[in-house]
Amino acid sequence: MIEVVAPGPYATVQDLGRPGLAHLGVPCSGAADAPGLRLANRLVGNPEGLAAVELTYGTARLRFLDGAWVALAGAPVTSEAGMGAPFWVPAGGELRFGPPAWGLRTYVAVRGGIAVEPVLGSRSTDSLSGLGPEPLRAGTLLPVGPPQGEIATDLAPPPPPRRAVLRLVPGPRDDWFVPGAPAALCARPYRVTQDSNRVGVRLRGPELVRARQGELPSEGMVLGAVQVPPSGQPIVFLADHPPTGGYPVIAVVRDADIPVAAQLRPGDEVRFTLRSHH
Repeated sequence: MIEVVAPGPYATVQDLGRPGLAHLGVPCSGAADAPGLRLANRLVGNPEGLAAVELTYGTARLRFLDGAWVALAGAPVTSEAGMGAPFWVPAGGELRFGPPAWGLRTYVAVRGGIAVEPVLGSRSTDSLSGLGPEPLRAGTLLPVGPPQGEIATDLAPPPPPRRAVLRLVPGPRDDWFVPGAPAALCARPYRVTQDSNRVGVRLRGPELVRARQGELPSEGMVLGAVQVPPSGQPIVFLADHPPTGGYPVIAVVRDADIPVAAQLRPGDEVRFTLRSHH
């Protein structure tokens, strides 16, 4: 068992989510930075999809009631053990995390995985639909599963921060905007606002002007969709995005850049680049 002494600003249990259920109105959810979760699990010998703790802006404390192998990946926080290598926490030991040097979300994987009760095949907390376990609070007890596999990786130091550039595929509703809107999206940087969360990164910057008024009938939404509400200020959808939406999507962030979007924090600047249709 692990006791949450302090969760920091926001902490949840996350695995790789509930894929394949969007047609039933069930979002995928899962780790916002999936490569970060996969790496933390590999470091402690877990299958990549086991559940771990996703910290938002560090500053959490976890007490281990039993000894455990632990690894950290994602946004590099200060801790007694450091990032990117498995380490042993003895029974009764407490891990304290400082704020990350850059980025927003850090993954704390434990050998055996966090073994809370799955909901619809996943242990992920979905902040939008409310599926899965509650967000972590002081006093939450997290069971740990039996070890699986061997610890084979001994070091994966965190990479330096990547420049916050998100590559886009245009459409599907870029025709709802004036002809210069996609160029305006890429012309100047946007700033991440305080309203951002696991549903999406809300941005402030050049207004994207609509050519058509009214709303679309609700249509399916995908991870990375850049949706534009009436304010003209874009939102990049993350893991807990709704399965459908009625505002037009001017472009979609390429899958490889979703982890970059997931690590943006309020006040950060981000730029877009657009690939043509051809």
